[in-house]
Amino acid sequence: MIKVEAVWLAVEPLDMRAGTEAALARVVTVFGAARPHHAYLFANRRANRMKVLVHDGIGVWLAARRLNSGRFVWPKDVGGTLALSRAQLDALVLGLPWQRIGEAGVITLL
Repeated sequence: MIKVEAVWLAVEPLDMRAGTEAALARVVTVFGAARPHHAYLFANRRANRMKVLVHDGIGVWLAARRLNSGRFVWPKDVGGTLALSRAQLDALVLGLPWQRIGEAGVITLL
């Protein structure tokens, strides 16, 4: 199991043709560095595909996820990056409104 202590979301889209090296370069550009045990999330322009780069302390892992219908709930009016909790990540990966997940998984109104 890969240990993830922090999850970071990049608002600007990433070309889904990007491989590990290009995604790592984007992480360093956007976040300043790829820190051990941190996960970095990127989506394409349509927000129906997502890539996750995880630095495990030794190397990097790159995973992709695609929604067959619908889109990931991706912020548009926020600049830069956002930190996500584990509950928010779980909701995001399923295509659910992760911004509404609060403390202890309680869903609130925006």
